Amino acid sequence: ERYGQLPDLSRTNPKHDIIFTWNGTTSGVKVPNSDWISDDREGLTICDATSSIFGMDMMPWTKLDVITYSWQKVLGGEGGHGMLILSPRAVARLESFKPNRAMPKIFRLTKGGKLNAGIFRGETINTPSMMCVEDYLDALKWAKSIGGLNALLQRSLDNVSVLADFVSTRPWIDFLCE
Repeated sequence: ERYGQLPDLSRTNPKHDIIFTWNGTTSGVKVPNSDWISDDREGLTICDATSSIFGMDMMPWTKLDVITYSWQKVLGGEGGHGMLILSPRAVARLESFKPNRAMPKIFRLTKGGKLNAGIFRGETINTPSMMCVEDYLDALKWAKSIGGLNALLQRSLDNVSVLADFVSTRPWIDFLCE
């Protein structure tokens, strides 16, 4: 296969977990939508959305069971601060999973067979930089002030349109992805 091509998404097996990146920044390849994800799947969908969150239409969210991202891409924040969004199905899997070995504290999301909800209410696993947290909150306020998610999605489309216009008028350059 050539670099910059998506696999045939229709071949995914809804009985299996599916782990994927919504948008690969190196190649520019992105999944077009979530239509290929079965509504009655048995497996979980686990999505790295670092390069797509706030910049690409990822609806409906109900198709995604685990979403990970960082503040660094679309909102231009500090890298290395991971965020995690879990569906009820993902929580059920976490609560039913019994590891056969010791898990490092940073990977423990359950306590006594139940989700450690404190992590999702602001308790931290490690001490984050409060300057970075404030920067993220400021970026979210800015996003809201310009029209929220729809404005961010439009801004992303407008930016890629500028690049597409540039590429269309120069024979020496092209997009890597198909």
